[in-house]
Amino acid sequence: MALAPLDGAITLDQLSSDPYPIYRRLRAESPVLRVASTGRTLLTKAALTKAVKDNPELFSSDDPQTPMKPAFRAHTLMRKDGKAHFVERKAISKALTPKRIKSDWGPLYEQLAEDYISRLPRGETVDLFTDLCGPLAARILAHILGIPEASDAQMMRWSQLLIDGAGNFGWKPEPFAASDAANDEMDALFAELEPIRRNEPDGSAYSLMLTADDPIPMSQIHANIKIAIGGGINEPRDALATILYGLLTNPHQLAEVRAQEAWDKAFEEGIRWVAPIQASSRLVTEDTELGGFDIPKGDTVMTIQASANRDEELYEDGESFFVFRDKNPHQAFGNGPHHCAGAHVARRTVGKIILPMLFDRFPNMTLPNPEDVVWKGFGFRGPINLPVLLN
Repeated sequence: MALAPLDGAITLDQLSSDPYPIYRRLRAESPVLRVASTGRTLLTKAALTKAVKDNPELFSSDDPQTPMKPAFRAHTLMRKDGKAHFVERKAISKALTPKRIKSDWGPLYEQLAEDYISRLPRGETVDLFTDLCGPLAARILAHILGIPEASDAQMMRWSQLLIDGAGNFGWKPEPFAASDAANDEMDALFAELEPIRRNEPDGSAYSLMLTADDPIPMSQIHANIKIAIGGGINEPRDALATILYGLLTNPHQLAEVRAQEAWDKAFEEGIRWVAPIQASSRLVTEDTELGGFDIPKGDTVMTIQASANRDEELYEDGESFFVFRDKNPHQAFGNGPHHCAGAHVARRTVGKIILPMLFDRFPNMTLPNPEDVVWKGFGFRGPINLPVLLN
């Protein structure tokens, strides 16, 4: 066997602006491809991406070349394996269990959704990305994490700067300088709130981690919260915006979703169609092979779940948004030990609360000009605007 072919033509700008035609071509022609601009071997078929995620011993999350480390100024649980990953994940996941989400946080989520949706003006064209999707995701997350003192604007800015740094595969200095400033602000707030969350436990992630019988180090508590800020806003925000776009550009499907109250199906199809987290890196710990090519120890492979979610072997017309698929084994939340810890939160807040509430309040809302919606992102992807007429 030989090394996978090397591509020098695909650029990061192309992968950010319009990756899906590239992925479709790669699935057909080169599902294992070394892409020079990313410094990684891209895997675009579902069987390959799942196999890698399911084998953390051979394909480690502990990638020393990830821009995530300087972006978060920490070696976070996202880049750890085995016991180290389990201990930190367990520390924060106590706040994210389905039971706690439903019993402790459910009423608050509904109240927050009601508050934010009630502010939207009827009869006007509103950018739901900036006026609802982002702020509501930020407010819900701030309460879950135990930092409601942070404003929506702060949460969204911190999240974007962390994401920009973590996705800075070109290693430009500017995104890291910006994420450094965000880290300083977050550390200052966490230090200010520590005695309050420790002395007045409230069931939030910060409070639970501080008051645990055997707490993880403070540096890792901070890193856990930052990871949640980095991923916990953009994922539900982008999922909500994507699902709204899908439904509003497919009115017959929207009518059927409403008739069947199939909001959960709409949620799953939206995150399959445009996965909020498009790609993940794994470090190869031993010489191996994938798709008929040698993958040497020390290489970094990148699972492209954005592509896996449209794989022709699993989906008929996977390029299209279609809520009522017979099967939808998407990998948008990942799989294996690093399956997204916030999956339950996103499913409940977006799928069960926000979507039905929004269409109940604005049953005749439309997307007048779908061509005006701009999509962006390689590592993380979604619409960056959504001008909707609210009726």
